[in-house]
Amino acid sequence: MTRVKVVGARSIGNHLSHAARSLGWAVDLCDRDPEALKRTRNFIYPYRYGVWDESISLHIAEKAPVGNHDAIFIGTPPDNHLELAVWAVEEGPSLVHLEKPVCLPDLLGAEDLLAAAEKKNVKLTVEYDLLLGTAFLRMENLLNELPLGEIQSIDVEIREHWGGIFAAHSWLNGPEDSYLGYWHRGGGSAGEHSHGLNMWQHLAIVVGAGMVSEVSAAANYAEDGMLSYDKLMAVNLLTELD
Repeated sequence: MTRVKVVGARSIGNHLSHAARSLGWAVDLCDRDPEALKRTRNFIYPYRYGVWDESISLHIAEKAPVGNHDAIFIGTPPDNHLELAVWAVEEGPSLVHLEKPVCLPDLLGAEDLLAAAEKKNVKLTVEYDLLLGTAFLRMENLLNELPLGEIQSIDVEIREHWGGIFAAHSWLNGPEDSYLGYWHRGGGSAGEHSHGLNMWQHLAIVVGAGMVSEVSAAANYAEDGMLSYDKLMAVNLLTELD
């Protein structure tokens, strides 16, 4: 049986655990906060999926099983993704999967993770799952099938108020309780909705526009007490074939 370890018992950790169990995989779910594990068992998981799955093993992170996992999923805030991913790679699974965004805007440590994964022959994936949606796959097929000629430009817009996010995370009082209120922690619109950049890059590859060669951006930042986040982010990308 495929065995996976999920690091982080918050929202995405529950989603990843449920997805793995839906495939019949064995799941070790761990978090450094005992309250997060209690909340998973007693509230998040049964509320979302109907009933707690007794086959999921819950562990304090420091006491979680090490080794013998086929895959390790990192479902924590972005500001500790890279450190946890390097540790996960060293455990020797076949795959390490990270929630998006993969790291902070400064990219510090990203090359170290790539080098560690290459050395251990571990595959890395990132949670940009919207590319796998039915509508997106249909659009991709149409781009390949229809006689559209040369594509002049690609526009991708992700517009979502974070009210829906906090409604689904009732244990949070607001952005101050989450990385979402801090752009330097991987939050804000550019970090949380980096799906848009991923979509744009993928579509550019689909239509044969080449790799990105130039980037410019305009942002609307909000400063409110300790909070510091980009409310809006507009990014212009040019490819090498523009």
